[in-house]
Amino acid sequence: MKLKLFFSLLMTAMTLPFMGQSKFVAVKDGHFEKAGKPYYFVGTNFWYGAILGSEGQGGDRQRLCRELDLMKQMGIDNLRVLVGSDGERGVTTKVEPTLQVAPGVYNDTILAGLDFLLKEMGKRQMVAVLYLNNSWEWSGGYGFYLEHAGAGKQPRPNDVGYPAFMEAMSKYATNQKAHELFYDYLRFILGRTNRYTGMAYKDDPAIMSWQIGNEPRAFSTEALPAFEKWLAEASELIRSLDPNHLISIGSEGAWGCEGDFDCWERISADKNIDYANIHLWPYNWGWAKADSLIENLPRAKANTKDYIDRHLAICAKIKKPLVMEEFGYPRDGFKFELSTPTIGRDDFYEYVFSLVGDNAEQGGYFAGCNFWGWGGLAKPKHTDQWLVGDDYTGDPAQEAQGLNSVFAGDASTLQVIKSQIERMGKLTK
Repeated sequence: MKLKLFFSLLMTAMTLPFMGQSKFVAVKDGHFEKAGKPYYFVGTNFWYGAILGSEGQGGDRQRLCRELDLMKQMGIDNLRVLVGSDGERGVTTKVEPTLQVAPGVYNDTILAGLDFLLKEMGKRQMVAVLYLNNSWEWSGGYGFYLEHAGAGKQPRPNDVGYPAFMEAMSKYATNQKAHELFYDYLRFILGRTNRYTGMAYKDDPAIMSWQIGNEPRAFSTEALPAFEKWLAEASELIRSLDPNHLISIGSEGAWGCEGDFDCWERISADKNIDYANIHLWPYNWGWAKADSLIENLPRAKANTKDYIDRHLAICAKIKKPLVMEEFGYPRDGFKFELSTPTIGRDDFYEYVFSLVGDNAEQGGYFAGCNFWGWGGLAKPKHTDQWLVGDDYTGDPAQEAQGLNSVFAGDASTLQVIKSQIERMGKLTK
C-alpha cells in the first residue's frame, strides 16, 4: 500500500510542472506560449458571447454553439468578450440585457451565460480575453460608475454628441469613488466559480487574459497621470486576485493616450501588464472617408503601417508581445446590407495580416490579432440601429448593424482570414 502511494505521489510530482506549463496561456521571453508551444493567433471580437450563452432575453445557446463550431472549424480560437454591461435597462444605444444593474446588484441570468460560454469554449480548446470596463457608452462603464459615485446623471453621445460625452468621461480618471465601485466589481467577477464546470474562474484555462477595459482612455491630457495611476491600481488588484492568468489593458495604443506614445509605453511596461494592445480604425480616425473607402486605401495603409511600426518599436524596448485586438473597415459604399461587397475591407484585412505575419515570421513581437467583429449567423433586421429582439452582431447597439461585422456569408473576407490563420498556424509548430 505504501509503495503504491509512493508511486502515485511520484507520478503526480512528475506531471505537475508539465501541467503548470500547459494549463494557461503564458508569456516567455516576449512571446506567447500555449501548451508549451509558441502561440500565434488570428481571433475575433465576440462581445455578445455571454448574452448569447444565457437563457433569458437575448440568449440563444443553440446559436452560440453553432457560432463557436464555425469559428473553431476556421481556426479562430481566441475570442475577445465583454463580461457584461452596466446600468439601467431600456437605454437607447446600450447593450441589453444588463449584467450589473446597480453597484453590487447582478443579473444572474447573464452570469450563467458567461459560465456557459466559458464551458463551451473550454470544450473546444478556445480561449477568451474578458474585458471588465468600457470608456464608451454602449455597455455602461465609465458613465455608470461616475453616476453611482455621486457625479450626477452622465450624458450620452446620442443626446449631446461625442465631444461633450468625452469631456464628461474625463472625470473618471480622478474619481476614486468610481474606481472603488469598479474594484468591487473586479473582486466579484474574479472570485466567481463556474456553475457548470465547478471550476473557479482563476483556475480556468479557457480564460487567456483579464482585460481592464474596452479602450480605456483619459479623455484629456490633464487626466493622463491619474489615468496611468488607475490602470496600475487595477492591474495590481487583478494580479492579487488571480496569479494564473495574463493581464492586459485593452488600449487603442497612443490614440487612446491622447496621442502620447510615452504614456502608452509606461502603461504597457507596468510590471503587472503581460502584453500590449493596439486598435486600428481608419474610418473612425479620419484616414478613410465614407464616400471614398476604396480610393482612400493607400492613405489608410500608410498610416496603419506607421502606427504599427511605432508601437512595435516600443514593444521591442519593453520586450512584451503585441496584439492588435481591434481593426475594421466598412463595407463598400458605406452600405450595411449583407449583400454589399467587401472589396475594400478584404484589401485592408489582407494588408494588416501581411504586416502581422511578416513581423511574426521574423521573430518580432507581433503575436496575434482579433478582427472586429464576428457577426456570424446573425441576420440584422434593422441596418440603421439595433433594437431589442434583433440578432446580435459584431456591431454594438450604437452602431449601424453591418458596419464592421464579418458574417458567415462573407466568403471573400473569410477566405482572407483563413489564409492568415494558416500562415500564423505554421509558427506554432
